[in-house]
Amino acid sequence: MENIIVAITGASGIVYGQRLLQVLNDKSYSIHLSISEPAVKVIERESNLCLNLNDFDVGKFIDRKNHCITYHHVSDIAASISSGSFKTKAMIIAPCSMNTLCSIANGVASNLIQRAASVTLKEGRKLVVVPRETPLTSIHLEGMLKLSRAQACILPAMPGYYYHPKTIDDQVDFIVGKILDYIGIEYLPYTKKRYGEWGYLDSELMIT
Repeated sequence: MENIIVAITGASGIVYGQRLLQVLNDKSYSIHLSISEPAVKVIERESNLCLNLNDFDVGKFIDRKNHCITYHHVSDIAASISSGSFKTKAMIIAPCSMNTLCSIANGVASNLIQRAASVTLKEGRKLVVVPRETPLTSIHLEGMLKLSRAQACILPAMPGYYYHPKTIDDQVDFIVGKILDYIGIEYLPYTKKRYGEWGYLDSELMIT
């Protein structure tokens, strides 16, 4: 079972990380999750879920009684995912705050998320960052450029509208599909049947 690291940081758009975890869990990947302290506050604001960073209830967060997600506290620098010897398919930070993005871009590794991202880059593995911020300053843009030059994928949460989304779920699935497509995982609600024709969210597709 391939390992995938998912990190959620304190930017708006918690639903992207939440949906991503649901999809990867339903596809039976071995997921390693870390969540920043600000992210817990955003989760409470956007999802009305009061969760404890020290005893994070993954099942409650992703609405799954059974899951294959290993949770790592953001302060646990000695966690398995902080080492290059821990083989992973990819690391995804969704959403990615500008604090996290700029820290990684400048070589800062003061917590587990930043450390795991740094390791992912140095080992030449796929790192996907999903910033959700607007407007962007030149500092933000320079940070993105640095990460792009380091071979990270900068995938802003900018849903497309050419497939005529009908719900917020459709827009979320577009971004999640983009993320998964980049790391080589198919997600049927996103899969393009042919130009101009897209599949929409379906409960049966979620578990395929």
